Amino acid sequence: MAKVAFIGLGVMGFPMAGHLVKAGHEVTVYNRTGKKAEDWAAKHKGKTATTPAQAAKGAEIVCSCVGNDDDLRSVIYGDNGALAGMSKGAILVDHTTASADVAREIDADAKKRGFGFLDAPVSGGQAGAESGQLTIMVGGEAATFAKAEPVIKVYAKAVTHLGPAGNGQLTKMVNQICIAGCVQGISEALNFAMKAGLDTDKVLATISKGAAQSWQMENRWKTMAEGKFEFGFAVNWMRKDLGICLAEAKNNKARLPMTALVDQFYSHVQARGGGRWDTSSLIHLLMKD
Repeated sequence: MAKVAFIGLGVMGFPMAGHLVKAGHEVTVYNRTGKKAEDWAAKHKGKTATTPAQAAKGAEIVCSCVGNDDDLRSVIYGDNGALAGMSKGAILVDHTTASADVAREIDADAKKRGFGFLDAPVSGGQAGAESGQLTIMVGGEAATFAKAEPVIKVYAKAVTHLGPAGNGQLTKMVNQICIAGCVQGISEALNFAMKAGLDTDKVLATISKGAAQSWQMENRWKTMAEGKFEFGFAVNWMRKDLGICLAEAKNNKARLPMTALVDQFYSHVQARGGGRWDTSSLIHLLMKD
């Protein structure tokens, strides 16, 4: 069993760190809001630290799962950052959905200090984190991945090494681009079915068995039809992710017309007070003029 530090106990990190304890690992956590760390320790019988550096001290694997590039830098760098507390040969595994640029930056700094680094964003949402069924996309050196994989697998159904540092984040961008188009398509199709007077239960039960099938369709269409969005992956976070996709597309010259359009639609959802709603709330723009 490994000695592991986990930095960031949001809706994803809290259960992910819990799975590590259940698997028998020795876990120390850090969260910017100390009460959340205390609550986690009370539930999972783990240890807490007052700084990322303290959490990382003596750990073989240091995991992070925070909000964005700036949040990541704030817990990684500086006298109190994770890198300041890590020992030679330790591995930093970052589960934040961030830019490929920051992943490469941290990878270069980690190598200079004698640490391993993996950018390992996740897909599966809060439900996947709680059930330990996340899909994890990993960039970094193959040898580093081999050492960290047994720990990462604790909260995943699929862990895939996709090449050098930054490739995990690039793959997560591909994932978010797919989701954006899928949710918009389901929103339009479902709204069309309702306006046409069709039995949506029968329609969706039928088409979800064919080529139109998707996770989003099977898990979200009922709540979309009912106008329920107070759960799931927040629109605010999806806009952050799509912003990363659009910025990267400027660098690699990829054309993302649909992604840019759906990002605008999400901005309208935010304007309606839906920043914390699930991403399936795109249908709200069609149901309510």
